[in-house]
Amino acid sequence: MKSNGKIAGTEDAWDNRELGSAPNFAVLLDNSDEVAIDDALALQPISIRLQKSLIEDFKLIARLDGLGYQTLMRQVLTRFADCEKKRIMREVASAAATRSLERATGADENSPKTASGV
Repeated sequence: MKSNGKIAGTEDAWDNRELGSAPNFAVLLDNSDEVAIDDALALQPISIRLQKSLIEDFKLIARLDGLGYQTLMRQVLTRFADCEKKRIMREVASAAATRSLERATGADENSPKTASGV
């Protein structure tokens, strides 16, 4: 990725360590700094295997949105988890309301119904 003796400043250059790894420009944080940053942001490092094409899609979308792809992935996962929690809570609330209504009206799923439905 070199042109005219310079390394192109792309995300790929950072990922493959063409950028950011020269000892005279990069300072390795000691573990306590990294832990402090993760704690302050409530982040936990994980390892996950994803299809290369999915990662490339995230990188493309992130680049178009002016974000890092890991930031975008965190946003997507957060949105998904929030929506799923809301969906589950709605289902639980609906089931509870149905049970409450059945108790209030004396309806019981297990009681035999007559021809009139009572």
